[in-house]
Amino acid sequence: MSLRDHSASSRPRHGAWWTDDGALRRVVTDLLAHELAALRPGRPPPPAPWPPDLGFARDLGADSLELMGLGTALAEALHLHGGSVDAHLLARPRLADWIASARADLEAAAAGAGALTFRTSGSAGSPKRCTHALAALTQEVAVLAELLPGRRRILCAVPAHHIYGFLFTVLLPWYLGLDADGGGAVDVVDVRRASPAALGGLVGPGDLVVAHPGWWAAVARVAGAFGPDVVGVTSTAPCPDDVAASLAAAGLRLVQVYGSSETAGVGWRDAVGAPFTLLPYWRRADDPGTLVRALPDGTTRNYPLQDKLDWRDADRFVPAGRLDAAVQVGGTNVFPAYVAEVLAMHPQVEAAAVRLMRPDEGARLKAYVVARPGADVGALRAGLPDWAAQRLTTAERPVAWTFGPRLPRQASGKPADWIIDA
Repeated sequence: MSLRDHSASSRPRHGAWWTDDGALRRVVTDLLAHELAALRPGRPPPPAPWPPDLGFARDLGADSLELMGLGTALAEALHLHGGSVDAHLLARPRLADWIASARADLEAAAAGAGALTFRTSGSAGSPKRCTHALAALTQEVAVLAELLPGRRRILCAVPAHHIYGFLFTVLLPWYLGLDADGGGAVDVVDVRRASPAALGGLVGPGDLVVAHPGWWAAVARVAGAFGPDVVGVTSTAPCPDDVAASLAAAGLRLVQVYGSSETAGVGWRDAVGAPFTLLPYWRRADDPGTLVRALPDGTTRNYPLQDKLDWRDADRFVPAGRLDAAVQVGGTNVFPAYVAEVLAMHPQVEAAAVRLMRPDEGARLKAYVVARPGADVGALRAGLPDWAAQRLTTAERPVAWTFGPRLPRQASGKPADWIIDA
């Protein structure tokens, strides 16, 4: 597929996405739910959608410190100004009021001058802030719209406050709706609470399904044939070739997008095993760990990569492994070394190693634990998972535990894999 040039000479329309009530509500709700879950490990908030009259203190039991954390996260993500956290958000701790405050602040900002900040995990496991100009995000969406022509509805299985979800379930529907009858945004249907087995009965011609590889793997196992003109998109982690092949055999065009929270989208492919093609405003740099982006204002910027790229020519590449030691669990970046450090904080743990399971074992983390001398290993085995659940996110928690006298090593002394205990 040939794409128009979207470099500095092409000025895409800026995205007043907050004018769509559903989009703003999903972004705010998903962001606050994620933040509250992080503030309360092991006690997830009620799933979305939340009713507009939900009170954070009255219905969720949020205290003053949690309200401050929620308000700060919202102001940071949407770049709210003018003391919005203190003057508006904390004074009215109700979902509808926070959405209204966010909309008013975004409306007051100069058109096209806004930015958004997305958070991901850093190399040490702490949150990492990635800020993108709204004009740059809209530049990407203009290209995505060409890759996905004829989309009339979007089914989303990803949260709207992550950069992937924001691009495909917030900004893309708004952009596509500019040319739709009546000028409204394309409809978005949240299918996160639906069974993957039900997808075949939910989609129709012109639909785009936005999900992550773990969700698509479940669909590939249970879904039948897809009807005509249904397109899927996947990102956040590599999609296994066997999953993509199964979906293609079922009649789905699956567009795989390579990118990260730091770079946004970088490349795409829609054939199993094919190289990714750079989006037209990216180019290779002399430094193999860097890409250069032409921004809408005519400037360029260098972006460090999170992966090694195996280049097939000037515009096509294949990812060849992480540079920052992250792995993907359920579409989320997690860092096994950080999880091992947390486990080693337990007073009865001498050392710990954490790895992503092998494909034949599963798709979660596994842990190997060495107890301190004199520790009751049986009691540690029984209690450590609950202890870890209070300190780690769901994706970070190991689901298989092995205990032994020393960490597994190769003959060379390098860390080795291990067999999961029955």
